[in-house]
Amino acid sequence: MNSSPLESIPVGREKIRLLESKSILHRRALLKMIYTARAGHTGGSLSCVDILNVLYNHVMNITPENFSELNRDHYIHSKGHSVEALYAVLADKGFFPFEALDSVETYGSYFIGHPTRRVPGIEQNTGALGHGLSFAVGMALAAKMNGRNDRIFTIMGDGELAEGSIWEASASAANYRLDNLVAIVDRNTLQISGRTENVMAMEPLDEKFSAFGFAVREVDGNSISDLIGVFENLPFEEGKPNLILARTIKGKGISFIEDQVQWHHHVPTDAEFDTAMLELDEAEKALGD
Repeated sequence: MNSSPLESIPVGREKIRLLESKSILHRRALLKMIYTARAGHTGGSLSCVDILNVLYNHVMNITPENFSELNRDHYIHSKGHSVEALYAVLADKGFFPFEALDSVETYGSYFIGHPTRRVPGIEQNTGALGHGLSFAVGMALAAKMNGRNDRIFTIMGDGELAEGSIWEASASAANYRLDNLVAIVDRNTLQISGRTENVMAMEPLDEKFSAFGFAVREVDGNSISDLIGVFENLPFEEGKPNLILARTIKGKGISFIEDQVQWHHHVPTDAEFDTAMLELDEAEKALGD
Protein backbone atom coordinates (compact mmCIF):
# COMPACT_ATOMS: atom_id res chain seq x y z
CA MET A 1 0.00 0.00 0.00
CA ASN A 2 1.09 3.59 -0.52
CA SER A 3 1.57 6.34 2.05
CA SER A 4 -1.58 8.23 1.10
CA PRO A 5 -3.91 9.10 4.01
CA LEU A 6 -6.32 6.74 2.29
CA GLU A 7 -4.15 3.75 3.17
CA SER A 8 -5.31 3.67 6.79
CA ILE A 9 -8.98 3.54 5.80
CA PRO A 10 -10.35 0.00 5.40
CA VAL A 11 -12.18 -0.84 2.20
CA GLY A 12 -15.78 0.14 2.65
CA ARG A 13 -18.26 2.78 1.61
CA GLU A 14 -16.26 5.61 3.21
CA LYS A 15 -13.10 4.76 1.27
CA ILE A 16 -15.00 4.24 -1.97
CA ARG A 17 -16.65 7.66 -1.59
CA LEU A 18 -13.28 9.29 -0.93
CA LEU A 19 -11.83 7.69 -4.05
CA GLU A 20 -14.89 8.70 -6.08
CA SER A 21 -14.35 12.25 -4.89
CA LYS A 22 -10.71 12.07 -6.00
CA SER A 23 -11.81 10.97 -9.47
CA ILE A 24 -13.94 14.11 -9.69
CA LEU A 25 -10.95 16.21 -8.59
CA HIS A 26 -8.80 14.52 -11.24
CA ARG A 27 -11.42 15.12 -13.93
CA ARG A 28 -11.57 18.80 -13.03
CA ALA A 29 -7.77 19.06 -13.19
CA LEU A 30 -7.33 17.30 -16.53
CA LEU A 31 -10.13 19.29 -18.18
CA LYS A 32 -8.62 22.54 -16.89
CA MET A 33 -5.26 21.44 -18.30
CA ILE A 34 -6.67 20.77 -21.75
CA TYR A 35 -8.82 23.90 -21.74
CA THR A 36 -5.88 26.11 -20.68
CA ALA A 37 -3.35 24.51 -23.04
CA ARG A 38 -5.82 24.44 -25.96
CA ALA A 39 -4.65 20.89 -26.68
CA GLY A 40 -5.02 17.41 -25.25
CA HIS A 41 -6.67 14.02 -25.44
CA THR A 42 -9.90 14.57 -23.56
CA GLY A 43 -11.92 11.39 -24.11
CA GLY A 44 -9.19 8.88 -23.36
CA SER A 45 -8.00 10.73 -20.27
CA LEU A 46 -11.53 10.75 -18.86
CA SER A 47 -11.95 7.02 -19.54
CA CYS A 48 -8.78 5.88 -17.76
CA VAL A 49 -8.61 8.31 -14.83
CA ASP A 50 -10.61 6.07 -12.45
CA ILE A 51 -8.13 3.24 -13.05
CA LEU A 52 -5.18 5.54 -12.33
CA ASN A 53 -6.90 6.88 -9.23
CA VAL A 54 -7.37 3.40 -7.74
CA LEU A 55 -3.86 2.33 -8.72
CA TYR A 56 -2.10 5.30 -7.12
CA ASN A 57 -4.39 5.72 -4.12
CA HIS A 58 -5.12 2.11 -3.18
CA VAL A 59 -3.02 -0.47 -5.03
CA MET A 60 0.53 0.60 -5.87
CA ASN A 61 3.44 1.32 -3.58
CA ILE A 62 4.63 4.45 -5.40
CA THR A 63 5.21 7.75 -3.60
CA PRO A 64 7.40 10.83 -4.10
CA GLU A 65 9.46 9.56 -1.16
CA ASN A 66 10.25 6.10 -2.58
CA PHE A 67 10.32 6.93 -6.28
CA SER A 68 14.14 6.81 -6.50
CA GLU A 69 14.16 3.26 -5.10
CA LEU A 70 13.95 0.05 -7.14
CA ASN A 71 12.18 -2.16 -4.61
CA ARG A 72 8.67 -0.75 -5.08
CA ASP A 73 5.83 -0.98 -7.61
CA HIS A 74 6.31 0.61 -11.04
CA TYR A 75 3.89 2.16 -13.54
CA ILE A 76 4.24 2.63 -17.32
CA HIS A 77 1.65 4.78 -19.11
CA SER A 78 1.55 2.98 -22.45
CA LYS A 79 -1.37 5.02 -23.81
CA GLY A 80 0.85 8.05 -23.56
CA HIS A 81 -1.43 10.41 -25.47
CA SER A 82 -3.81 10.40 -22.47
CA VAL A 83 -1.11 11.89 -20.28
CA GLU A 84 -3.40 14.56 -18.83
CA ALA A 85 -5.04 11.94 -16.59
CA LEU A 86 -1.62 10.84 -15.32
CA TYR A 87 -0.49 14.43 -14.69
CA ALA A 88 -3.62 15.07 -12.60
CA VAL A 89 -3.09 11.96 -10.46
CA LEU A 90 0.64 12.61 -9.97
CA ALA A 91 -0.04 16.19 -8.88
CA ASP A 92 -2.60 14.95 -6.38
CA LYS A 93 -0.04 12.45 -5.05
CA GLY A 94 2.41 15.29 -4.40
CA PHE A 95 5.00 14.64 -7.10
CA PHE A 96 4.66 18.32 -8.11
CA PRO A 97 2.23 21.15 -7.30
CA PHE A 98 -1.01 21.47 -9.24
CA GLU A 99 0.16 24.93 -10.30
CA ALA A 100 2.87 23.31 -12.44
CA LEU A 101 0.13 22.03 -14.72
CA ASP A 102 -0.60 25.59 -15.86
CA SER A 103 2.50 25.18 -18.04
CA VAL A 104 1.24 22.14 -19.97
CA GLU A 105 2.11 22.46 -23.67
CA THR A 106 3.86 25.82 -23.19
CA TYR A 107 7.32 26.57 -24.60
CA GLY A 108 10.11 25.17 -22.44
CA SER A 109 7.79 23.16 -20.19
CA TYR A 110 8.50 19.53 -19.42
CA PHE A 111 4.74 18.96 -19.26
CA ILE A 112 4.24 18.06 -22.89
CA GLY A 113 1.56 16.04 -24.66
CA HIS A 114 3.14 12.65 -23.89
CA PRO A 115 4.95 11.29 -20.80
CA THR A 116 8.60 12.18 -20.37
CA ARG A 117 10.98 11.20 -17.59
CA ARG A 118 11.75 14.88 -17.03
CA VAL A 119 8.44 15.04 -15.17
CA PRO A 120 8.65 13.80 -11.55
CA GLY A 121 6.85 10.49 -11.10
CA ILE A 122 7.13 9.30 -14.70
CA GLU A 123 9.31 6.25 -15.29
CA GLN A 124 9.51 5.95 -19.08
CA ASN A 125 8.98 8.15 -22.11
CA THR A 126 5.92 6.79 -23.91
CA GLY A 127 3.56 7.84 -26.64
CA ALA A 128 4.70 5.77 -29.60
CA LEU A 129 1.89 3.26 -29.31
CA GLY A 130 2.69 -0.36 -28.52
CA HIS A 131 5.88 0.27 -26.56
CA GLY A 132 4.61 0.40 -22.98
CA LEU A 133 3.93 -3.30 -22.57
CA SER A 134 7.42 -4.12 -23.82
CA PHE A 135 8.90 -1.75 -21.22
CA ALA A 136 6.75 -3.37 -18.55
CA VAL A 137 7.71 -6.91 -19.54
CA GLY A 138 11.40 -6.03 -19.38
CA MET A 139 11.02 -4.42 -15.97
CA ALA A 140 9.00 -7.36 -14.64
CA LEU A 141 11.60 -9.83 -15.91
CA ALA A 142 14.43 -7.80 -14.35
CA ALA A 143 12.61 -7.77 -11.00
CA LYS A 144 12.22 -11.57 -11.15
CA MET A 145 15.86 -12.09 -12.08
CA ASN A 146 17.02 -9.86 -9.22
CA GLY A 147 14.76 -11.51 -6.66
CA ARG A 148 12.66 -8.42 -6.02
CA ASN A 149 8.96 -8.42 -5.16
CA ASP A 150 7.94 -5.23 -6.95
CA ARG A 151 5.06 -5.32 -9.42
CA ILE A 152 4.86 -3.63 -12.81
CA PHE A 153 1.61 -2.03 -13.97
CA THR A 154 0.77 -0.60 -17.39
CA ILE A 155 -2.36 0.80 -19.04
CA MET A 156 -2.82 0.31 -22.78
CA GLY A 157 -5.41 1.85 -25.05
CA ASP A 158 -7.59 -0.56 -27.00
CA GLY A 159 -6.71 1.03 -30.35
CA GLU A 160 -3.08 0.44 -29.39
CA LEU A 161 -3.65 -3.30 -29.53
CA ALA A 162 -3.35 -3.18 -33.33
CA GLU A 163 0.42 -2.78 -32.81
CA GLY A 164 2.26 -6.05 -33.33
CA SER A 165 4.71 -5.26 -30.54
CA ILE A 166 1.86 -5.72 -28.05
CA TRP A 167 1.52 -9.36 -29.00
CA GLU A 168 5.29 -9.99 -29.09
CA ALA A 169 5.49 -8.61 -25.56
CA SER A 170 2.48 -10.71 -24.54
CA ALA A 171 4.17 -13.90 -25.73
CA SER A 172 7.30 -12.96 -23.78
CA ALA A 173 5.31 -12.19 -20.62
CA ALA A 174 3.79 -15.66 -20.62
CA ASN A 175 7.04 -17.37 -21.61
CA TYR A 176 8.82 -15.91 -18.58
CA ARG A 177 5.85 -16.53 -16.24
CA LEU A 178 5.66 -12.88 -15.20
CA ASP A 179 2.92 -12.98 -12.58
CA ASN A 180 4.34 -9.68 -11.25
CA LEU A 181 3.12 -7.96 -14.44
CA VAL A 182 -0.33 -6.32 -14.48
CA ALA A 183 -1.43 -5.19 -17.94
CA ILE A 184 -4.64 -3.17 -18.14
CA VAL A 185 -6.59 -2.47 -21.33
CA ASP A 186 -8.68 0.70 -21.33
CA ARG A 187 -11.47 -0.83 -23.44
CA ASN A 188 -13.54 2.24 -24.33
CA THR A 189 -14.14 0.91 -27.91
CA LEU A 190 -13.22 4.21 -29.62
CA GLN A 191 -10.06 5.48 -31.28
CA ILE A 192 -9.32 8.61 -33.27
CA SER A 193 -10.82 7.25 -36.50
CA GLY A 194 -13.89 5.52 -35.11
CA ARG A 195 -14.96 2.31 -33.38
CA THR A 196 -12.02 0.00 -32.79
CA GLU A 197 -14.01 -2.93 -34.17
CA ASN A 198 -14.50 -1.04 -37.45
CA VAL A 199 -10.88 0.08 -37.72
CA MET A 200 -9.20 -3.18 -36.67
CA ALA A 201 -11.51 -5.84 -35.22
CA MET A 202 -10.00 -7.42 -32.11
CA GLU A 203 -12.70 -9.25 -30.20
CA PRO A 204 -12.81 -11.62 -28.39
CA LEU A 205 -10.04 -9.90 -26.47
CA ASP A 206 -10.42 -12.03 -23.35
CA GLU A 207 -9.88 -15.21 -25.36
CA LYS A 208 -6.94 -13.74 -27.29
CA PHE A 209 -5.04 -12.72 -24.18
CA SER A 210 -5.90 -16.04 -22.54
CA ALA A 211 -4.50 -17.85 -25.57
CA PHE A 212 -1.28 -15.86 -25.19
CA GLY A 213 -1.00 -17.14 -21.62
CA PHE A 214 -2.47 -14.36 -19.50
CA ALA A 215 -4.80 -14.81 -16.56
CA VAL A 216 -7.65 -12.51 -17.62
CA ARG A 217 -10.28 -10.69 -15.59
CA GLU A 218 -12.91 -8.23 -16.82
CA VAL A 219 -14.10 -5.23 -14.81
CA ASP A 220 -16.11 -2.04 -15.09
CA GLY A 221 -13.17 0.31 -15.44
CA ASN A 222 -15.15 3.34 -14.30
CA SER A 223 -16.42 1.72 -11.08
CA ILE A 224 -14.20 2.42 -8.08
CA SER A 225 -15.61 -0.47 -6.06
CA ASP A 226 -15.28 -2.96 -8.92
CA LEU A 227 -11.71 -1.86 -9.61
CA ILE A 228 -10.77 -2.30 -5.95
CA GLY A 229 -12.24 -5.79 -6.04
CA VAL A 230 -10.31 -6.97 -9.09
CA PHE A 231 -6.97 -5.49 -7.97
CA GLU A 232 -7.25 -7.13 -4.55
CA ASN A 233 -7.14 -10.56 -6.19
CA LEU A 234 -3.68 -10.08 -7.75
CA PRO A 235 -1.97 -12.20 -8.88
CA PHE A 236 -4.84 -14.02 -10.53
CA GLU A 237 -2.89 -17.24 -11.17
CA GLU A 238 0.62 -18.17 -10.08
CA GLY A 239 3.06 -18.14 -12.98
CA LYS A 240 0.81 -16.22 -15.37
CA PRO A 241 0.91 -12.51 -16.27
CA ASN A 242 -2.23 -10.62 -15.28
CA LEU A 243 -4.52 -8.93 -17.83
CA ILE A 244 -7.37 -6.67 -16.70
CA LEU A 245 -9.87 -5.92 -19.44
CA ALA A 246 -11.37 -2.67 -18.15
CA ARG A 247 -14.66 -1.85 -19.86
CA THR A 248 -14.84 1.94 -19.84
CA ILE A 249 -16.69 4.81 -21.50
CA LYS A 250 -14.63 7.28 -23.47
CA GLY A 251 -15.23 10.72 -21.98
CA LYS A 252 -16.67 9.22 -18.78
CA GLY A 253 -18.09 11.75 -16.34
CA ILE A 254 -19.13 14.50 -18.75
CA SER A 255 -22.46 13.81 -20.43
CA PHE A 256 -21.83 15.50 -23.78
CA ILE A 257 -18.32 13.99 -24.11
CA GLU A 258 -19.19 10.39 -23.27
CA ASP A 259 -18.80 7.91 -26.14
CA GLN A 260 -18.24 10.66 -28.73
CA VAL A 261 -15.43 9.98 -31.19
CA GLN A 262 -14.87 13.70 -31.90
CA TRP A 263 -13.68 14.12 -28.32
CA HIS A 264 -10.64 11.88 -28.83
CA HIS A 265 -8.57 15.04 -29.26
CA HIS A 266 -10.81 18.05 -28.74
CA VAL A 267 -10.58 21.22 -26.67
CA PRO A 268 -13.67 22.46 -24.80
CA THR A 269 -15.08 25.83 -25.74
CA ASP A 270 -15.72 28.32 -22.94
CA ALA A 271 -19.35 27.20 -22.72
CA GLU A 272 -18.44 23.48 -22.83
CA PHE A 273 -15.83 23.93 -20.10
CA ASP A 274 -18.28 25.75 -17.86
CA THR A 275 -20.92 23.06 -18.43
CA ALA A 276 -18.41 20.30 -17.66
CA MET A 277 -17.39 21.98 -14.40
CA LEU A 278 -21.05 22.31 -13.41
CA GLU A 279 -21.62 18.62 -14.09
CA LEU A 280 -18.65 17.72 -11.89
CA ASP A 281 -19.97 20.04 -9.16
CA GLU A 282 -23.26 18.15 -9.29
CA ALA A 283 -21.46 14.80 -9.19
CA GLU A 284 -19.53 15.95 -6.10
CA LYS A 285 -22.71 17.13 -4.43
CA ALA A 286 -24.39 13.79 -5.16
CA LEU A 287 -21.65 11.94 -3.27
CA GLY A 288 -22.69 13.72 -0.10
CA ASP A 289 -26.38 12.99 -0.49
